[in-house]
Amino acid sequence: MSRQSSQGLGPDELGAAFEKQRPILRRAFVFGMVSSLLVLAPTAYMFEVYARVVDSRSHMTLVMLTVITLFAMAVMEALEWARSETLREVGDNLERGLMPRVYRAVFRMNLGRPGTGSTQPINDLRTIRDFLPGPAVSALPEVPAALVFLVLIFMLSPVLGVVSLLGAIVQVGLAWGNERRTQPPLSQANRLAVMASQQADAMLRHAEVVRAMGMRAALHRRWMVLQDKMLFQQALASDRAGLFQALTKMMQTTLSSALLGLAAWLVLGNALWGGPGMMVVGSVLGGRVLAPLAQAIAQWRSVVNVRESWKRLSQMLQQVSESDEGMPLPAPKGFLAVESLVAAAPGQQVQILRGIQFGLKPGDALAVVGPSASGKTTLARLLVGVWPALAGKVRLDGADVFAWNKQELGPHLGYLPQGVELLDGSIAENIARFGRVSRAAVEEAARAVGMHEWIQSLPDGYDTKLGMEGARLSGGQRQRVGLARALYGNPAFVVLDEPNSSLDEAGELALAQAVASKRALGMTFVLITHRTSALQVCSHMLVLRDGVQQAFGPRDDVLAALNKAAADAAASRPQGAAA
Repeated sequence: MSRQSSQGLGPDELGAAFEKQRPILRRAFVFGMVSSLLVLAPTAYMFEVYARVVDSRSHMTLVMLTVITLFAMAVMEALEWARSETLREVGDNLERGLMPRVYRAVFRMNLGRPGTGSTQPINDLRTIRDFLPGPAVSALPEVPAALVFLVLIFMLSPVLGVVSLLGAIVQVGLAWGNERRTQPPLSQANRLAVMASQQADAMLRHAEVVRAMGMRAALHRRWMVLQDKMLFQQALASDRAGLFQALTKMMQTTLSSALLGLAAWLVLGNALWGGPGMMVVGSVLGGRVLAPLAQAIAQWRSVVNVRESWKRLSQMLQQVSESDEGMPLPAPKGFLAVESLVAAAPGQQVQILRGIQFGLKPGDALAVVGPSASGKTTLARLLVGVWPALAGKVRLDGADVFAWNKQELGPHLGYLPQGVELLDGSIAENIARFGRVSRAAVEEAARAVGMHEWIQSLPDGYDTKLGMEGARLSGGQRQRVGLARALYGNPAFVVLDEPNSSLDEAGELALAQAVASKRALGMTFVLITHRTSALQVCSHMLVLRDGVQQAFGPRDDVLAALNKAAADAAASRPQGAAA
């Protein structure tokens, strides 16, 4: 069972996923611990050569000791390789298991707070994956080996053991000081790096506007401010880490020399177990006691980075819950019911829509009109289930659109947002929504919006690559490709937000013909528009003002009521008043 977050945000999915890898981690730990013990093989070989071979002058003893030592070193290297591969396997398992969840969470986070989406959580997961086979984690299995070495030093001489223990305590103090001094600037540098990256991505996405309006220099200055702050914090952290790393290295070298000198002093007093040969052994063991701490301090920057990545990723997964797909529902026919709808932007409480209520049946087409900032685009987002409602429901064939599994609902729903969003791929892939491309269905959708002949005239036809956001198309062409995508597969319900804003006369005619022909098939349409030319293909009309429903009904009835209200208002004005 997943552990619960201490902040009460939800289960700690990252910790639970890591917990599943515990058996593999244990195996890697055993490999590392045995390998750390075998590192003494050359020292043991040296001692045995001096103690046995030189005294016995036996060639066979030398050969056997050499073979045993070479075998031990081969085993050590094999275990090192196995440990590295095992830790890499843990990282790959984590990424394989969590990446789909992280990808969906990033997507949902951007829906919840439009424009704030970032791929940083994906980068954080990869940072954790790459950290696991690294040298910082490899130092952990050496800690038990270091304790074994410390016990061996005490067996040689309690005096040497106490000195080694004091050295280890000083090393721990250096590690603690390194953490206290380097963690704040490194964390700040990481945050600034994320901000700078996001700002650079935004500038590249809007390169045309930035260049045309002379904004590049100003945006570059803003980016450089973040970049300079980040570099300053990184330099500060590096300076501090370098100081502690130098002190750690000095401590390790000093302790080895001190143990050698102290062991020699003990030998002179006949107080060292094993005699003079143990002087070098004690010095080597002392160095190995401090090795894990020295390695951890040397890799502290990566430790801080992965800790920040873990914290960000864990919090994001706790805040963005996994959606419940719910029960499968039958394909909708196009009956739309909007019930007392109250809405605000996600995460906000300022109401944009209040008390919207209407219904449509299959084959109806609704024109939504109103001045700017009246809530038309917000209504479109609620109709397709992108934004949640504060109160009320949007129902399609009786089912809540927002709660409906979008993978299941998607093929039965068409949507053309105000800002047409095409993706890097071919024309056919974009129209087919990057699913399995049915060439017949793609051509049918393209013909419906009057683009088939133009697409056929291209050198690569439907396989023509569009580039990021359809950069190779004009505004009108992008809009018509987006319209074809919305109509692909003849969905039951289609929402078009300003579908004719970039269309010329031929494009508007194609739009009108497409809506009329698809209505005849029973498709339900909602068209949000500022142009009166779209009204002729609509059966109903909804008027919004300041987020409030002013009128709804058959198109001709609503137009007549609006004309009458305008005439009454004109007649009530004093003679000679400004129109």
